[in-house]
Amino acid sequence: MSETITPFGVGAIVDIRGESLIAPDTSWWDKKRTLEISCERLLARLGAGVLRQAPSHAGTAGKDTAALLYWRFPAWRFCERCSKLSQLTGKKKGKWSNTCECEGHLVPMRYIAICEEGSHAQDIPWFTWAHRGREAGTDESVRFCRSYKELRFERLSKRGEGLSSLRVKCYGCGHARSLAELVTKGALHRDGIRCAGRQPWEPEGAVKNPCDHQLVAVQRGATGNYIADRISALDIPEERPHSADVADKIRGHVYFEKIVADNGGPQAHMVAEWLATELGVTKETVLAVAAGDHTADDDMLLDLKDGEWAAFLKKLEGGRDRTGSDFVVDGWGPDAASGPESLVRRIAGVGQVRRVREVIALRGFRRRSAESALIRADLGPDQKRHPVYPAIELFGEGIFLRFAEDELAQWETQPSVQARAGILVKRRADTPWASRLDVPEPRYVALHTLSHLLIRRLAFASGYASASLQERIYANSDRQDKTAGILIYTAAGDAQGTLGGLVRLGQPQKLIPLIISALDDADVCSNDPVCIESDRQGSSHLNLSACHGCSLVSETSCETGNRLLDRQLVLGGGNVHGLLETVLPEVRQTNDAG
Repeated sequence: MSETITPFGVGAIVDIRGESLIAPDTSWWDKKRTLEISCERLLARLGAGVLRQAPSHAGTAGKDTAALLYWRFPAWRFCERCSKLSQLTGKKKGKWSNTCECEGHLVPMRYIAICEEGSHAQDIPWFTWAHRGREAGTDESVRFCRSYKELRFERLSKRGEGLSSLRVKCYGCGHARSLAELVTKGALHRDGIRCAGRQPWEPEGAVKNPCDHQLVAVQRGATGNYIADRISALDIPEERPHSADVADKIRGHVYFEKIVADNGGPQAHMVAEWLATELGVTKETVLAVAAGDHTADDDMLLDLKDGEWAAFLKKLEGGRDRTGSDFVVDGWGPDAASGPESLVRRIAGVGQVRRVREVIALRGFRRRSAESALIRADLGPDQKRHPVYPAIELFGEGIFLRFAEDELAQWETQPSVQARAGILVKRRADTPWASRLDVPEPRYVALHTLSHLLIRRLAFASGYASASLQERIYANSDRQDKTAGILIYTAAGDAQGTLGGLVRLGQPQKLIPLIISALDDADVCSNDPVCIESDRQGSSHLNLSACHGCSLVSETSCETGNRLLDRQLVLGGGNVHGLLETVLPEVRQTNDAG
């Protein structure tokens, strides 16, 4: 079921049994046969709409079995026997046939046209394209040819194995063009082929505004043809953030109105200091509440994480969790005897997440690049009032780590640490599509990298493959409630969830040694010294000292697609002090002394 979200969700091209199909938007779904999924937290952030799971069945499919519609795309195919190129589709004995008139099998064309920025896709009009070009032989008889059934897709063995050996030829006028001409820059634009401004399954009347972006010929199976935009939320009893409770106490104080009335004057500062002392907060917090600066951030993912963070903190305080809900977490705090002091004092709490429900929804997709326009998952008449989002629910287990805020705050104020993270901050700002990634402040990069190191180590000890483990990073110092934590979890799409192989490793006597082993694994990379000294790795150079030999995991496991990683901010290196750089020396010194 997860494949209906990605990689074969709405708008994706699916190759199956020699045919090429594309999944239309959810307005084509039979709503009576789709299961509605409930997740109030996620819907509150998405706005109006409903979450629905694609229809499913067990056993052999029959005539009345619930299913999804698919469009044949590209419509142009060639016969592997006679090489005839056409959009032929017909029925034989009441069933759709994918065979040519000569009984040869029809094979979909390799290339399609993608809009550069509008995320539109369409067939290449092969007949039109075959009769265009700048050759001297492209005369009137070629341009006005009407031999629609004489088009052939051929391969010339004498020209090698490249695109120059593949050509489309019209046997009516004799004109032929090599596919090498198709992939040059601006080729389709020069031939007068324009973007239709719609998706392959949409009717022509669905186009309200013409698309002025140029078309690019790309291979049908290229990964850039479909970039899913999905969002996930943990289905938890969302708690109020601590900052909201503090703000209520400040507003309810008898002297609060005096601070507001003085509007930042000397009396406001004096009274704010009284309130701060009485309530145990800072004067700046009181003044900020009086000035109305506590506004909600409109970032959807950060907003979801705030509620999750507050819920995890409440669970950690409760110790053993005896509730029978879909969110069960046993909390404990490490003691001095459970591991090296330099590691234990940085961990404020650990949660063994015995059961958690995750809901993943597909918001839409992009084509060609992450900077292209977002196409919504519902393109029907109700797309604004009551859209339908494809969604799935998963049940699983995990380990939650909370880090000590005072230790992190002290570490990340160091100039060398700020300068190191500042490299990624600048690159994120210089890359337009990267604005959708988290801000790579020092704590985020360090905890994100540590999460990857733990996933790699847990894959050996938990019984799960690393691709089955996922992360959720809570690391932001600009929010009202500063966050500093990691959730590593695994989830399955059935009601029972998983079998406890991960959550048992959250016990004190097992987790601390696992963290030490993860740090030891990353201390020396097989690509060192090149890797540890690097500050320019990964997609768009959004990684520093991180490569496949030490820190990278499956992209489906990572929140940011293996970006914003750096070993130096965890283990130190050069002039940079790592967050956990003293852990391994302390362990080795203890072992030597023993």
